[in-house]
Amino acid sequence: MTTANPAVPPTPTSTPASGAPTRARRPRGRSSRGPLASAALHLTLIAACLVSVFPIAWLILTSIKPRDAWQSSTVELFNSPTPANYAQVLGETGFLRWLANSLIVSALTTVISVIISAGTGYAISRFRFPGFRSIMWMLLITQMFPVAILIVPIYNLMAGLGLINQLPGLVIAYLTSAVPFCAWMLKGYFDTVPVSIDEAGRVDGLTPFGTFWRLILPLSKPGLAVAAFYSFLTAWAEVAYATAFMTGDDKYTLAVGLAQFVGQHKAEWGLLTASSVLIAVPAAIVFLLVQRHLVTGLTAGATKS
Repeated sequence: MTTANPAVPPTPTSTPASGAPTRARRPRGRSSRGPLASAALHLTLIAACLVSVFPIAWLILTSIKPRDAWQSSTVELFNSPTPANYAQVLGETGFLRWLANSLIVSALTTVISVIISAGTGYAISRFRFPGFRSIMWMLLITQMFPVAILIVPIYNLMAGLGLINQLPGLVIAYLTSAVPFCAWMLKGYFDTVPVSIDEAGRVDGLTPFGTFWRLILPLSKPGLAVAAFYSFLTAWAEVAYATAFMTGDDKYTLAVGLAQFVGQHKAEWGLLTASSVLIAVPAAIVFLLVQRHLVTGLTAGATKS
């Protein structure tokens, strides 16, 4: 004797006040966008791109103009393009020396900042020790002071240590800005790394430093890339500290050296624009090296697993 399966009850549908059944609305996609809305969107995007690209294009075009062209009141995009400005910057000024000083300072700032920030961020993320809250507050409060307020006390400290007009003194000054921000950011990134990885390392006999070096750091490349990029730009584009601490032409960085092209009555715009294009090249190279980690590193610390 067989029994029939019970009938499956129909799926209830929502009904409006009139009682007639309605279908769930599908989200509108790109195909449902009207032609006018699509044209307006594309025009807006094109305009935004032009606004973003125009200053860079104008900078490059000005750098290849002859001297009488950029001094003229007539606006012309192309006017006898020439590499004379680049040749004068590289051959007749101290640009290469300034570039070498900036590379040394930026590289040292980046490496030291990443090392200190990674260790500090991991320590305050994983351990609770006497002074833990004090360190957290110190990292946070240090970032609240503008550079203009810090120049005088840091200058007095550097003068007492004999580090005025010395590249190491400039590196230390940049570390006071880069380390607190990077340590706080990396602390948020390390919070997203599961603690079970540390526990597995201890089970395998690793010391806390061994766990940090062999397990946590390889998983933290995006966060380290962001910290390195921020530290590099902090030293590469900084003006205030370099102007206050560097007094000798042989110790100038690019930020201070470019000020030599601005006189009391006029500015050498051809040399300034050519130098600006050359200065942008190392920053672009660093960005290309770390760009695939930047988005992940910037957003990883926003949520905690």
